[in-house]
Amino acid sequence: MIRNRDQLPSSPAHEVALDCLAAGIKAADPARLTRRAVSLADGALTVDDLADYGAVIVLGGGKAAAVVAAELEAILGDALDGGLVITDSPDASPVSTQRVEVLAGDHPIPSERGVESTRRLLEAAEAADESTLILGVITGGGSALMTAPAEELSLADLQATTDALLASGATIDEINAVRKHCSAIKGGRLAAAAQPADIRSLVVSDVVGNDLATVASGPLVGDPTTYADARAVLDRYDCDVPAAVIDHLDRGIAGEIDETPTPGDPVFTSVTTTIISDGRTAVEAAADRATEAGFDPVVLSSQIRGEAREAAKTQVAIAEEIQASGRPIAPPAVVVSGGETTVTVDGDGTGGPNQEFALSAAVELAAAAADDSGVGDAVGDTVVAAVDTDGIDGPTDAAGGIVDSETITPGVGRRALAENDATAVLDSADALIDTGPTGTNVNDLRVVVVDAS
Repeated sequence: MIRNRDQLPSSPAHEVALDCLAAGIKAADPARLTRRAVSLADGALTVDDLADYGAVIVLGGGKAAAVVAAELEAILGDALDGGLVITDSPDASPVSTQRVEVLAGDHPIPSERGVESTRRLLEAAEAADESTLILGVITGGGSALMTAPAEELSLADLQATTDALLASGATIDEINAVRKHCSAIKGGRLAAAAQPADIRSLVVSDVVGNDLATVASGPLVGDPTTYADARAVLDRYDCDVPAAVIDHLDRGIAGEIDETPTPGDPVFTSVTTTIISDGRTAVEAAADRATEAGFDPVVLSSQIRGEAREAAKTQVAIAEEIQASGRPIAPPAVVVSGGETTVTVDGDGTGGPNQEFALSAAVELAAAAADDSGVGDAVGDTVVAAVDTDGIDGPTDAAGGIVDSETITPGVGRRALAENDATAVLDSADALIDTGPTGTNVNDLRVVVVDAS
């Protein structure tokens, strides 16, 4: 699960942190969760009677889409007629499929091969009729992987807009409000293309609060946002995007282009959705592993959001309070959280939200340890670890990082934060966590281990 575990710092607290992360990722395995959500007995699917349909196909996309599709094949066997899903690096996928074709896209910036794959996905949806049952597979990462520019826009327009949004510090729901209004598949448009087929959607959520309209930009659900909302996001964050995008949104605001279908639109009458996994799945499993190790766990929240470096400061402060006063729980303790933090990019470095969280925590721990006032005594043997459960944090090959008070000096850490260059500093300290692609994606998982002094 953690490929470079032998190279990471080792202490009882480090081992507990890594065990908790591994347990959380394992619990979010989409194959196991699909088996729990879907079964076939005597020709009957738990969500439908397959005998009522002339064809049963799988359509969708996301980082976990291939794993879910493979499990659906195993469950349904000959009852499944085919389909296709889009994921990243299908050649490196730990699973293989016989009936469902796995096509390639790219994340986080959309690509030409993603556009070609998405065109085929839309064609398959449009070919469905009233005798077709579509098993929709929608997982985190689908916004970038399922890429179909609106008619007036180019792939280059989408790439530039995505770059600007990801660097702006905008939240995922704000980013996706723009994506949906520049797309031919997002914001319920895949469901519209598939009419009049019945659709049963299985979702692996990587979105805080499980807003279905935000997961993969909601291709199978109604969109509560508008062209005006999308334009407001670009204005709010002063995003420099191509003129074609601004013109497209302005035409939508003027009513010259149809809005995305809204919740309650008749197009969704035949669509039902089941969330088979989310961030809470990983958080609860990590907390259970802490208990097994003899630590008292506290789940801070599975919905942490905001700037990664600021969230880290808060969680280190909680660790200090646990060590200093025994509140809210006494050490040895583990604080677990999930959610999705963001990074406002001002520098030219490399990193991701979880690496920036870890680096910011390392600065706080090191500064406290160096404080002669006694504040450092409250740090104790505290270890902070954070990963993206898909194994890919930002545009890097690392899942995240693991730190303590000795990982870096405060000055080095602060300079790296100013440049948004967490990867280089953590790498030089042998503090990057390498899992490789995990086959799941339920957002961030963070563990703060406060050992007994």
